[in-house]
Amino acid sequence: MTSIDLNADLGEGFGRWQLTDDERLLSVVTSANVACGFHAGDAATMRRVCEQAAERGVRIGAQVSYRDLAGFGRRAMDVPPAELAAEVAYQIGALEVFARAAGTRVSYVKPHGALYNRVVHDEEQAGAVVDGVLLADATLPVLGLPGSRLLDLAAKAGLPAVTEAFADRAYTERGTLVPRGQDGAMVTDPEAVVERSVGLARAGVVTSHSGARVEVRARSLCLHGDTPGAVELARRVRARLEESGVRVEAFV
Repeated sequence: MTSIDLNADLGEGFGRWQLTDDERLLSVVTSANVACGFHAGDAATMRRVCEQAAERGVRIGAQVSYRDLAGFGRRAMDVPPAELAAEVAYQIGALEVFARAAGTRVSYVKPHGALYNRVVHDEEQAGAVVDGVLLADATLPVLGLPGSRLLDLAAKAGLPAVTEAFADRAYTERGTLVPRGQDGAMVTDPEAVVERSVGLARAGVVTSHSGARVEVRARSLCLHGDTPGAVELARRVRARLEESGVRVEAFV
C-alpha cells in the first residue's frame, strides 16, 4: 500500500499572538514542524506543542530558520556559514529540551521560509544547515525539496534525506516552488488542494504553474497551518488520501 506522511508548521505564535490552531491540527497530521523561536515560537509555545504532540503520537520536527522574527523568516538573509550552523544546532537543542520533557524527542529537521528556499540551490547555506544538524544530532533526518542541494549534502553526510511536497503551493516546470510574491504562488481552492494531494501521494506528479505535469516524488506532504480553514482542509486531505488507498503515517 502507498503511504505518505502529513506534516504541518505548528507553534508559530509568540507571546499573546497565535497563528496556528495547533491542537486541532495535531489530531490530523503525523508530523509537526515546530517553530524554534527564530521566525516564530517561544519557550512556552514550544513546550505546549511538544506536550500535545507527544500525547497524540505525532512526531516532532525542528523547524529551523534565519533569525527573523519581524519578517516571519521569509526575508532573504546572508548569514556566515559558521554562524548559521551554530544557530541551526541551537534551535534543535532548544526544542529537544521540551520534546524530552514531554517523553519524546526531536525526530527530524526542516528549514523554514527563506532558508528552505535558499538551500534548494545554495551550496554554502545548505552545507551550513547540514553542519548544524550534525552538531546537534548526527542521526536526524532532514526534510526538504526533492533535488535540493540540502538533501544532496545531507545524504553525503550520512543523514537520512526525506523528500517533501506541497499540495497548496504552485510549482515551476523545474519542480521548484513559485516564490510567494508571485501571483498564483498559493493554491487556494480546497478541492484542488485535495486532488493535488492524492496525485502527489499516488502518482508522484503535480501540475505546474504553466500547466505542465511535473514529477515530484515525496515521502511527506506539507499542509500549511497558517492558511484560512487549515484544519478543515487538512481533514479533507487526510480523508481523501485514505479513501484513495493511501496509508497516512509518519516517515520516522
